[in-house]
Amino acid sequence: MAERMSAALALLGAIAAGGAAIAQGGLADPTRPPSVIPQVESAGGTAAPAQAARQLQSVLISGTRKLAVIDGKTVALGEKIDGATLVEVAETGVTLRRGEEVQTLRMHPNVQWGPARAAADPPHKKGTAP
Repeated sequence: MAERMSAALALLGAIAAGGAAIAQGGLADPTRPPSVIPQVESAGGTAAPAQAARQLQSVLISGTRKLAVIDGKTVALGEKIDGATLVEVAETGVTLRRGEEVQTLRMHPNVQWGPARAAADPPHKKGTAP
């Protein structure tokens, strides 16, 4: 009986120690978004880390409207966010203009967009003509 009691206490101690390690950040939350520093592209084509920059989170393009979600705010084409006007909405990003300053926010700053490469001819099934 005493052996079982000490084994149970040891197990409880191990669980408590594991809980403390998790509470101290031992395990990462798998649902947490990646910690990527957003990049802002200026009119000169240079990208710089944007510490206080806006972050493009989503775009909506339909036949009747174009919207962007920037820093959690929904902005329609032609509307302003913090003094900058949304002048273009595309699948891969948006363009904001404040006076002469033009700012491009990319949907996925680390992804290079372009046409897909053609895949090699798929193998034909036996008994079918090419």
